[in-house]
Amino acid sequence: MSDEIRYSKDHEWVRIDADGHAVIGVTDFAAGQLGDVVYVDLPAVGDELTAGTEMGEIESTKSVSDLFSPIDGTVLEQNQEVVDAPELVNSSPFEQGWLLKASFEELPEDLLSADEYRQLTQS
Repeated sequence: MSDEIRYSKDHEWVRIDADGHAVIGVTDFAAGQLGDVVYVDLPAVGDELTAGTEMGEIESTKSVSDLFSPIDGTVLEQNQEVVDAPELVNSSPFEQGWLLKASFEELPEDLLSADEYRQLTQS
């Protein structure tokens, strides 16, 4: 878990890249709970995101779960590597397994720090 990453209570993470865009993914905790990820359905480039609302689906050998946006913004890029190889969500959730990049104005105040997220997942 990285300290510069912010976390949603829905188990998505967001990190700001060098270009000032939000990179969004699923936490390692969530990936572990899901089991082997076999499919991801992501919003299209240009789609609007609203914090706390559904933005796609993630399917594993155990279940299908909704993905929720941690921010308000506009999708700039899907991670085609994850679409082609969804298991990257399990093997590299914070590096190669990111889901999408989005433009945004500001991060919501209710996103959690690494310590706060750790406490949430340990309770």
